[in-house]
Amino acid sequence: MKLFLKIVLLVFIVLVLAAGGGAFYLTRGLDSGARLEVAAVNLSHLSDGTYNGEYKAGRWSNELKVTVKDHKIAKIDIVKDVTFPKPEWTKQIFDRVIEKQNTDIDMISGATVTGKAYLKSIEDALILKK
Repeated sequence: MKLFLKIVLLVFIVLVLAAGGGAFYLTRGLDSGARLEVAAVNLSHLSDGTYNGEYKAGRWSNELKVTVKDHKIAKIDIVKDVTFPKPEWTKQIFDRVIEKQNTDIDMISGATVTGKAYLKSIEDALILKK
């Protein structure tokens, strides 16, 4: 009986530690990600072409290719996605950027940090590139 209790206690401790570690991993960076400032992009100086941008911040790290044609964002492709992608959110964010031709968009509720991570990659791709 003592062996059984020790095993149950050990399993319980392992589960608690795993849950705590998982919670830490999932929430680490949420506050700083929500406060990210994203600069507006100026497309007037960009030549036609594909520009690479990336943002590195834990599970929100991503890499994108932004295609510019006639000084407009024509297409955004994912090279390396965030750890837990939501394709429906990604499509909405990219569609909004292409529609507005800027990174200054209304964010999707529930996808603030992920959205800002994508916008930072777009900013990285397009700002100060010549």
